[in-house]
Amino acid sequence: MSWKEAAEPVLSRMPVVERPAGHVPFRRKLTWTAGILIVYFFLTNINPFGLAVGQGSDFFGQFRSVLAGSSGSLLQVGIGPIVTASIVLQLLGGANLLGLDTENDPRDQVLYQGLQKLLVIIVSALTAAPMVFTGGFLPADDAVASALGIGTFGVQVLIFAQIFVGGILSLFMDEIVSKWGVGSGVGLFIIASVSQQIVGGFFSFSALGASGFFASWYGVIFGDVPVSMSPFTAEGLQNLLFDPGNILALFTTVFIFGIVVYAESVRVEIPLSHARVKGARGRFPVKLIYASVLPMILVRALQANIQFLGQILSSQWAGMPAILGTYSEQGQPIGGLFYYLNPIQSRGQWMWFLGEIPASVEPWMIAIRLAIDLAFMIVGGAIFAIFWVETTGMGPEATAKQIQNSGMQIPGFRRNPQVVEKVMERYIPQVTVIGGALVGLLAVMANLLGTIGQVSGTGLLLAVSITYKLYEEIAEEQLMEMHPMMRQMFGNE
Repeated sequence: MSWKEAAEPVLSRMPVVERPAGHVPFRRKLTWTAGILIVYFFLTNINPFGLAVGQGSDFFGQFRSVLAGSSGSLLQVGIGPIVTASIVLQLLGGANLLGLDTENDPRDQVLYQGLQKLLVIIVSALTAAPMVFTGGFLPADDAVASALGIGTFGVQVLIFAQIFVGGILSLFMDEIVSKWGVGSGVGLFIIASVSQQIVGGFFSFSALGASGFFASWYGVIFGDVPVSMSPFTAEGLQNLLFDPGNILALFTTVFIFGIVVYAESVRVEIPLSHARVKGARGRFPVKLIYASVLPMILVRALQANIQFLGQILSSQWAGMPAILGTYSEQGQPIGGLFYYLNPIQSRGQWMWFLGEIPASVEPWMIAIRLAIDLAFMIVGGAIFAIFWVETTGMGPEATAKQIQNSGMQIPGFRRNPQVVEKVMERYIPQVTVIGGALVGLLAVMANLLGTIGQVSGTGLLLAVSITYKLYEEIAEEQLMEMHPMMRQMFGNE
């Protein structure tokens, strides 16, 4: 008995959001999308019952732009379990260990979706449990334990159950948006999380607990913040570039935004013509960022899981060798393997002259950490981009079949899938690798220089790219709404 036959009774019965029977009007899609977004914001502002609010720590804070969710809320784990499950399935699928034909076999498609849901459930439990029961990330409220008479462990079980359910809700909200809304839930949650940080970085005031860009400059101009603004002195230059001026963060944010929008518009267009309808022509665009920036979620999620493992080992293993990692009182790695594998998330982590780096960290250690981070993001970005293209039906073979099935062909070539595939192989693999490496480089650069709202470079890249693609999808939906015949042509009816 194969694993598919053994697991089919379980995987085929996993709960699933039903697909719409026919065309969903554009307005209804927007309604579903807006409704899920409101629910997301609602859940991120609810603290689990029994949690000692304000006493825990958010380890995922430096990855929060990528993993979405909110610290100390029902969506504590964010989209982390969904992304981790995708990484596992992509690696298994890339090595052809699953033996599933998700393109042609409906039975295998159901098994794949069921397996993904099962993995998300398992990862949600494995992620939430250490946060609640170890490390003090989400401490239980002793007053609630005394009032209910169930002890600290009982309150921890309650907190775990609530966070676990929040992780499952994220999975089904993503599925609802994917089938009934516009775009994907994962992308929508990332945009919401990053937008909150950017808006706060621009407009927050000290009365709200932080000073945003405009509030800082208001204080500088009207003398509430005494600084030296002369660019000819070291202090003045630092005030202008860093706090409170934040000119460098503003420049980096605008620069990354412009680069991503430009890169999305750079493409190689392969001409197409219809085999039966004369004069019907089109183009197949192979964008520079062909795999999009979504594979960066997988790279950062892998790094987040590595650092989470280090945190757990440090809190539970008193005699952990220094070669693996040494941690500060704030729980941050300052030496060992986990320090070098920890991605640089802000300029204060590599600019030693700002005085934010512990004295035990030498400049050569920072250089090694930076080199590893660059290699991890560039090489990892290229590898995961290849996996993403192959597993989402964007590879040369799948693209050739799509062109063949649509009745199109490449002028000057025989109407044959193998011929079209060879033409696609000239562009897609190379562009995929270059685009993945470029996105990894931009993400590291944005982290090094800092951004408005302290958004991570990967988070900013994701937000801009996902927003751009969401705009394109909305434009396509509006076009098909105006011309119903096009829905039949593209198979959306």
